Amino acid sequence: MKTEKGKLYLIPTTLGDNEPLEVLPLSVKKVIEQVDYYIVENEKSARHFIKKITPLKLQPSLTIKLIDKFTSEIDTQHYLDICLTGVNVGLLSEAGNPAIADPGANMVKLAHQKGIQVVPLVGPSSILLAMMSSGFNGQNFAFNGYLPIALDERKNKIKALEKWSKDQNQSQIVIETPYRNDKLFSHLLQVLSGDTFLCVAADITLPTEYIRTYCVNDWKKQNPHLQKRPAIFIIHKY
Repeated sequence: MKTEKGKLYLIPTTLGDNEPLEVLPLSVKKVIEQVDYYIVENEKSARHFIKKITPLKLQPSLTIKLIDKFTSEIDTQHYLDICLTGVNVGLLSEAGNPAIADPGANMVKLAHQKGIQVVPLVGPSSILLAMMSSGFNGQNFAFNGYLPIALDERKNKIKALEKWSKDQNQSQIVIETPYRNDKLFSHLLQVLSGDTFLCVAADITLPTEYIRTYCVNDWKKQNPHLQKRPAIFIIHKY
């Protein structure tokens, strides 16, 4: 009798240190209760999250595989082989949804190559929540990830995104490492035109949540204190 393949569950996590079931549906809890094999970015934080969701689950029963900058592609090629024996696997992000601005995308690609069913679970996406809250064009937007570090390249990229936004009526989403947020915010105010709109969304879903949309000229009168706070920046030029 042929063994039915296990599934790859894409398990969302919280966007910060709040109670998981405040922002995650019960379906996430039910899957974590059943799954003991996980692919994660950081073992310590993954175990902490799993324990918070299911305090009675025995930690020694868990198998944890890492996908980080030190993991070789040769190793990851075999991470999903256990699904071929009928075992379900959970893919956990460090924050929000797996495979969106997240290295887990390669695992999802591998699952499709191996004919393994991929099951995405509902959870918070900082990108979509920021876009929903911005007041910008929700029918046409682009996520651009990180901007270049070199100042000249960064300036040129910001101007290009601003122009593209106006030409295509397309909102342009960017992110930065939290400890560099204030620097990016300053660069955006320096480079963008005064009448260009900018949405800043920080600490989404947390008690300290901050979401504001102003034109650049008005932003120059504000000081949102974004340092070390997870944030999304959205540019829109009308």
